[in-house]
Amino acid sequence: MTGLFVLFIYVGVFVGSYFIVTKVVQRAAAKDFTSLKTVTFGDESAVRPNRVAGIVSILTIFLIWGMFTGSKLLPGFLHAPAPFVGTLEFTYTAEADGQQDDATVSVLIYPREEEVDAPEVEPGDGFAKNDSATIAQWRTGLVRVDSNDEIKKSDGAEVVAINGQPIARGETVQIDNGTVTLSDKGTPNIAPYRGWQMEPLYLPPPEQVWSRTINVIQEGFRSFTLVEHLGYSLFRVVAGFICGALVGIPLGYAMGLSNWFRGWFDPIVEFMRPVPPLALIPLVIIWFGIGEAGKVILLFLAALWIMAIAARSGVSGVNISKVHAAYSLGASKWQIMRHVIVPNSLPEIFTGARVAMGVCWGTVVAAELVAAEQGAGMMIMVASRFQNTDIVILGIILIGVIGFGIDMLMRWAERILVPWKGKA
Repeated sequence: MTGLFVLFIYVGVFVGSYFIVTKVVQRAAAKDFTSLKTVTFGDESAVRPNRVAGIVSILTIFLIWGMFTGSKLLPGFLHAPAPFVGTLEFTYTAEADGQQDDATVSVLIYPREEEVDAPEVEPGDGFAKNDSATIAQWRTGLVRVDSNDEIKKSDGAEVVAINGQPIARGETVQIDNGTVTLSDKGTPNIAPYRGWQMEPLYLPPPEQVWSRTINVIQEGFRSFTLVEHLGYSLFRVVAGFICGALVGIPLGYAMGLSNWFRGWFDPIVEFMRPVPPLALIPLVIIWFGIGEAGKVILLFLAALWIMAIAARSGVSGVNISKVHAAYSLGASKWQIMRHVIVPNSLPEIFTGARVAMGVCWGTVVAAELVAAEQGAGMMIMVASRFQNTDIVILGIILIGVIGFGIDMLMRWAERILVPWKGKA
C-alpha cells in the first residue's frame, strides 16, 4: 500500500510539473531556434535535457524521502501517517473454572530512543487483574496478562475475548491504534499502528544523513578521512580503466582490421563479455590476494572487454566510402589509419569508455565490500554491520554523485575531443 502511494505521488508530481512547465512557463517564454523547428520527432538536436525537469525530479525524490521519514525539514501536514505513540488500552475477558472476568491492559508505546517505565494501574477486583506494559515504536510485544491474575494460564485460565469480541488462538482483533493477536499459546500479542513512515533504522531522514556526513568529514571513518576513502576508490577505478583501455583498444583495432586477429580473439572476447566482473572476485582473490593488485586487476578485466568491443565496433563502422576516397587521393595504409580509421572510430570508443567507467565504478565498490581497509565500499560494508544506515545512505549518495560526475566528465571530453560525432 505504501509503495503504491509513493508511486502515485511521484507520478502526480511528474504530470503536474510537466503540465506547468510545458503548457504555461514555456509558452510564455521567448522562442529559441529549437522551438521554431517544424520537425523535432527523431531529431536528436531538438531533444535537450530540460533543466527545470531535472531540478523538480531531484526535489521530488527528496520530498518523498522526507515525507516517509518524518523529516523536520518538511511541515507536518506533508508527513505520511506516523506510527502511533502514546497509550493504548484494551479489555480482555479471562475464563477459568466456568467463570469469566474482565480486566484492562494499558500499553505505553514509546519512541525507541527513550527509556520509559510501565504506567501504574490499579489491579481492580475479580480474579483477572488490570495490567500494564511498554512496547517500543514500530515493534510488537507479547503481554503476559495473567502474570498478576489470581488464576493464571497454568491453572487453566484462558483469554476468550478482547474488547468484548470473541477471540481464539491465532485470531486477531482490531483495537484503537493497533491490533491484538492471540498467540498459539494463548498470550495476547500487541501490534501498535505502524503508520506509513519508515523506521530510522531502515531509512533515516535527510537531516540525519546530513549530520552524519558533517561528522564523517570532520572526524573521518575507521582512521581515514572521507576524502581518502573516495580517493582510494577513484585511484583503483582510474588505474584499472587505463590498463583496460591500453590493452583493449589496440586489441579491438586488431580485431576490426585483421581476419586472423578477429578469428583468434573473438571467441575469447565474446565469452568473457557477458561474465559479470563480480563473478571473478573469488578467482582474483585466490590468484592475486586481497591487496591493491587484485582490485586493479579485477577492474582491468571489467574494462578490457568493453573497450575491445567498442574499438572493434568503431573500426567496423567506418564508412567505406571515406576509405575509398582516401585511397583515390593516394593515401597509404598508415595515413588511412591515422586520418580515417582512428577519427571515425573515436565516437564508439568514447561511448565504450563511458560504459567501462560506469562498470568499473560499480565493480570497485563491490570489490571493496569483500576485503578492503579503505574505500567507499568498505564504508558501506562496515556501517551495515553496525546498522549505521545513515552512513550506508551517505556512501550510496556519494557513489551515485561521483559516478554521475565521471559520466559528465567523459561527455565533456567527448565534446571537446570528438566534435565531429554525429556529423556526416
